[in-house]
This record gives sequence, C-alpha cells and structure tokens, in this order.
Amino acid sequence: MERESSVLSRHVAQSPLGRITLAGFVRNGRGVPTHPLRVLGSYAVVYLVDGGGRFRDASGLSLAVAPGDLLLIFPELGHSYGPVGRSRWSELFLVFDGPVFDLWRAGGLLDPARPVHHLEPIEHWAHRFESVLGAPHRPGAGPPLVEVCRLQTVLCEALLASGARGGDEEAAWVERACALLEADLSQNLDLGDLAHDLGMSYDGFRKRFTRAMGVPPARYRGTRLIDRACELMQQGNLTDRQIAESLGYCDEFYFSRRFKQVTGRSPRLFRAGLPLTR
Repeated sequence: MERESSVLSRHVAQSPLGRITLAGFVRNGRGVPTHPLRVLGSYAVVYLVDGGGRFRDASGLSLAVAPGDLLLIFPELGHSYGPVGRSRWSELFLVFDGPVFDLWRAGGLLDPARPVHHLEPIEHWAHRFESVLGAPHRPGAGPPLVEVCRLQTVLCEALLASGARGGDEEAAWVERACALLEADLSQNLDLGDLAHDLGMSYDGFRKRFTRAMGVPPARYRGTRLIDRACELMQQGNLTDRQIAESLGYCDEFYFSRRFKQVTGRSPRLFRAGLPLTR
C-alpha cells in the first residue's frame, strides 16, 4: 500500500492556555508500534478516518478501533495503535499541551479511563478537526491562542456527541455558553443578559465558564472576534477599517491594538504572512 504523511502545522509559540505543536494527516500508515509502548509527553487526538486496528495503553486496555473512532492520548501514559494484519489505517492527528488541557483532565472531561470515543459522520468530524488550524488545507493560518480556543470548542462538541461519561451535563452547558458567546459577532453583547439566559448570575456564569474553558467569557468572545477577523483577512476582500466596523470595534486603531494583543502580530504583519492565493 502507498503511504502518505502530511504535516499540517508546527508551532513553537506558546499561548497562555497552551499550544498545538504538531498536526497532520497520515494515509495508509503503520500507527505506533506496540514494543515498546510510546510515551508522547503531550496530549494528542487521533481521528481514524479509514481502516481499522487496535489501541493499547499501559493501563492494560486493548480495544478494537474502527473508522470514526477518536483516540485520546495522555502525556505520561504509554500507548500504541495501528492496523492489524492487512487492515488500512488513515488518520488525522493533533498534538497539544498546556495548562488549560490539564484543567480539562482534572475536571474529568479528558479521562484516561475512556480513551476511545466514536464520532460520525466521518466527513463532518474530519472537517471539524481540520478547521482547528484555520481552514481545511490551509495549515497554520491561525495564531496559537486562536487555535487552542478552536480546539477546546471542537473537543467539547466531540465529547458531547460521543456521550462522554461524567461530562454530559457540563459539556452541554459549555457548548451552549460558547454558542451564545459566538453568536452575531457584529453586535455588542451584554454578558449579564447572556448569564440570565443561562439561568444564573453574571458572577456565577463567569466563574463556571472560566473554570471550564480556562478564560473568562469576555476574553473568549474577544478572541472569537479576532478569530473572525483572521478569517476575513484570509478572504482578502475587506480593509482593516471595514473589518473593524463589521465586528463592532469603535475604530480601526483600537481593533489593531486588540488584534496584536491576541495574535502577537499587527494586522499588516498577519496579512503579510498569509499564503498567496492568486
């Protein structure tokens, strides 16, 4: 079988929440050998899009896996996975680390006792994991903080969709809170009203959201605004002033300052680093 491996992104920059260090796609791969078990030293997700095989870890788990299975890898836990016999094995993977993911683990959302989750339809979930890096087939388009926030959103959706034990209620609450914070980015949002819609005080909402996502709700929405600005810049049709106006910033200069605070680069430098499309 012809083997193909494509690395999509590699970051050395670290955001306050964490970073995605490596991501890619492997077609007809060999997986990770059984002897010795690999200790990665980081978290990772592996989404099997074609073929099948087996997953093993140092706790004694040995599970058959099939297309649509999402494997969770933990930093210190030895593991192996890959095809058995003549099986195919094609995967998407993301390797990441940082304090926000340690919080997810401490809260039981990332559980070493349940490392395999099933997600379908496969095309949809493959696209969702690709989108963490900015857009399908456009690697590295997003700054590290934006990518980490995207990854948290996709992980939350994945755990909810797969019925993660112990996390259903909280994952559903976080998903709804994130959806409300991301709604209609062109309009000002009253966080007090949003908290009321969720049936709680603003202080209670802020603490619960921060505990789950690692950032306060206002910062999360601010990051999503800049995320949207990055997408608009990649499309290449609008000026900075037009983008600032469309996202509700008071002026272009304040937008530029906020953009640099979140991404570490000015809008001009960000545009200069985009791949040419013409």
